[in-house]
Amino acid sequence: MSKSAVLWNVGEKWNIESVDLASPGPGEVLVKVMASGLCHSDDHYVTGDQPAALPLVGGHEGAGIVEAVGTGVTRVKPGDHVVMVFNPPCGDCHFCNTGRANMCIIAKMATATPSTPFEARGQQFGGVAELGTFSEYTVIAEQRAIKIDDDIPFSSAALLGCAVITGWGASVYLGEVKPGETVVVIGTGGVGVNSLQGARNAGAGMILAVDPVDFKREKAKLFGATHTAASIAEASEILAAETKGAMADVAIISVGVGDNDMLQDVTRLTGPGGRTVITSVTPAASSTVNLSLFEFTLSEKTLRGNVYGGVNVYRDIPLLLNLYKLGKLNLDDLITTTYALDDINTGYADMHAGRNLRGVVLMD
Repeated sequence: MSKSAVLWNVGEKWNIESVDLASPGPGEVLVKVMASGLCHSDDHYVTGDQPAALPLVGGHEGAGIVEAVGTGVTRVKPGDHVVMVFNPPCGDCHFCNTGRANMCIIAKMATATPSTPFEARGQQFGGVAELGTFSEYTVIAEQRAIKIDDDIPFSSAALLGCAVITGWGASVYLGEVKPGETVVVIGTGGVGVNSLQGARNAGAGMILAVDPVDFKREKAKLFGATHTAASIAEASEILAAETKGAMADVAIISVGVGDNDMLQDVTRLTGPGGRTVITSVTPAASSTVNLSLFEFTLSEKTLRGNVYGGVNVYRDIPLLLNLYKLGKLNLDDLITTTYALDDINTGYADMHAGRNLRGVVLMD
């Protein structure tokens, strides 16, 4: 048995209840979850912005301890501390072999036929992203467990499963930020502030954080922002003045829910040759955007999506943990508030109210 947060229907809250959990099969591991980040992506299942087969156990950003392993497991052993990841590369497919491990076709095929280790109310079901970290225990494929050093706090390590690498990679890999460039990040919650950190570590010059929430703008300075603005319009004025009209080299959109109508204004924050990265999830039913292709083409601009920050988790999670130990990556200050699993809906209410960079559930 495991106490878990289950979503039964769109529009409902997370329901805390005891569920039965299968034993780890071949190639699987049982993980005692110690901490799980409250990512906005899980809330998209609640609102229906992101379709999913329900019910499901929430959570895709977690860290814990391996309790048991199934036959054939070689990557981890009982007692190992691990970060759980939702998109592990196979290392052999076309995408992995061309440096795009985040797009691994084998990982996508595995997710298309999800495992169902949880059972409650006579139904078997899975967890978000084949993880289900809103649970005291979960069963996952061994490829989704990355061993970490025992001295890394679980609460900070958990955030490497999504927020940190998605935001970091948006700057470093997808935005391709270069030394001295100007970067603007729109939306500085748990993912956006890590785009600020990525830009800083890539050597960016001016880094502008845009957010309507005073608290988030102030916190953004801890993670590399050199300037802040409360709106896109204000950001445009600041960029025009500070860059003498050249505008930004890179713009990253990381608001909680993507807005089709904002795309034109965001791309205009960049100058000729500017790169815009869309990290935000837009409702699946949305199919139109507001964008002048004439202007976009003649300015030779680039628009790019974001799948897991373009990272290779096996390479980049150890890299980021090393930066954390060296004091060059701030993980601890990402955590604004911690919650018990029973209070998960309060945590999401705080997220919507703009009170958190990242809320984290700590298991008993």
